[in-house]
Amino acid sequence: MKSLQSMATGLALALLATAASANDTLVSVPNSTALAWQQVPGTDGAVSYANVEGDLFGKGAYSAFVKFRKGTDNGLHSHSQALPTVVLGGTFYAVIDGKRVEYPAGAYYHLPANLVHESGCSAAADCLLFQYQPGAFDLVPAQG
Repeated sequence: MKSLQSMATGLALALLATAASANDTLVSVPNSTALAWQQVPGTDGAVSYANVEGDLFGKGAYSAFVKFRKGTDNGLHSHSQALPTVVLGGTFYAVIDGKRVEYPAGAYYHLPANLVHESGCSAAADCLLFQYQPGAFDLVPAQG
């Protein structure tokens, strides 16, 4: 399992490197546990994040690791911009049009902007994700 997580972490960092221009500086995160983790407001500690570049709750581009406590569900919502995500640990899921798809460690998914969905972390183990967006993160609750 650790080698799969290492491979997924490498994939996440490679995605960042691919998007970088020649004028960018090297960004290296050898161990995500050493980052400054913060709780996502309103989640009672069930969701936390650690910024790698920018600020997940800032006004511009960011990349961040995100942790979900096992069994945490986001409810029905959307995002105003596409949200690419690499699952590094646990099993994350998305429910779109009533169909649940599970994403185990090593999986990648790309949610299109404004797609109403439900998502969360399965009950078996905590989830670790890597996400990045060219603009500020948002979560817009939806009615179902």
